[in-house]
Amino acid sequence: MNGADTAWIIVATALVLFMSLPGLALFYGGLVRARNVLSVFMHVYAIAALMSILWLMFGYSIAFGDGNAVWGGLGKMFLNGVDADSLSGTLPEVLFFAFQMTFAIITPALIVGAYVERIGFGFVLAFSGLWMLLCYAPVAHWIWGGGFLSDGGIFGETGVRDFAGGIVVHETAGLAAILISVFLGPRKNTKHPPHNPGFVMIGASMLWVGWFGFNGGSQLAADGGAAMAITVTHISAAAASLSWALWEKIKFGRASLVGIVTGTIAGLASITPASGFVGPVAALIIGGVAGILCQEAVNLIRNRLRIDDTLDVFAVHGVGGIFGTIMIAVFGAGSWAAQLGSLAIVGVFTLVVTFVLIKGVSILTRLRVDEETEVNGLDLAVHGERAYDTAS
Repeated sequence: MNGADTAWIIVATALVLFMSLPGLALFYGGLVRARNVLSVFMHVYAIAALMSILWLMFGYSIAFGDGNAVWGGLGKMFLNGVDADSLSGTLPEVLFFAFQMTFAIITPALIVGAYVERIGFGFVLAFSGLWMLLCYAPVAHWIWGGGFLSDGGIFGETGVRDFAGGIVVHETAGLAAILISVFLGPRKNTKHPPHNPGFVMIGASMLWVGWFGFNGGSQLAADGGAAMAITVTHISAAAASLSWALWEKIKFGRASLVGIVTGTIAGLASITPASGFVGPVAALIIGGVAGILCQEAVNLIRNRLRIDDTLDVFAVHGVGGIFGTIMIAVFGAGSWAAQLGSLAIVGVFTLVVTFVLIKGVSILTRLRVDEETEVNGLDLAVHGERAYDTAS
């Protein structure tokens, strides 16, 4: 065990959890109507709790167990055989478990943005839990757990390069989000502006800070690689924030707060897979392009295809993660075959598993709330609470 590595990953674990609670909750919550903000908080919070238990029970073993190239197996269920003295590299294995658990929390939580304001709470929990176990955990094993897409797998000695989750996190969540949006159909009223842009900015700021643990922690060591990952993460976020705002100014005559912070998230998602493989100049390019690319993806999906991916999960996270994964090959840090091939394999797998789960879970519990509940808001109808009591 290395004490410095252990101390850093303890901090990184806290930072990644901070991204979900409260970062993502505030970012998403500010974007919806006031009558739905608590439902968004509830979705993210409940997913965090449920994924933690399921990761302990089965998820960690599926992703990082000693199985085969496709499946990690169930040998490490409930951390069987893991104690305080067990090591994973230079880290206590229980810490590696906890760090990876925060990734298993935020990935299904990202999908929340696609279905806010109209989904059944029971469906959210059932779908998220099964999706994490049957989609996210296997993909994590294929790429990070020694599976068939990693070094020595189907792409030869050098497998896919995905430092912190361009494929494992962002592509899977983005594709699941767009598919569930299609199944749900659009909201009854899609014209309401974000009820609290201040929440959005605060949440995005928390995500920005937390992303240092997300990307820097993925080095799994306190060294120069972690420092470079943090640096390029920050540069990409800054560049994408400005390019998004500039593109808004050119197109619409003014730059918005919600726009600039959405650009931040686009830059962070795009640099995630490449953060361990590129330098600051490459990060500047990736972020600068991402701010415009993801904004145009929002326009394509929302206005041309008319898919109500409500908070633009696929356009920002999916497109950003896929773009960053491809840029690894562009900058010569990975092979084109491995990068594109892995994107295709994981993409097809994610769509198939997500489709089956949506159909299966919707048989057991209602996918969409009734029209009256949607119109009146999920906060009071589903959870019996209001975010703002104007009479007090």
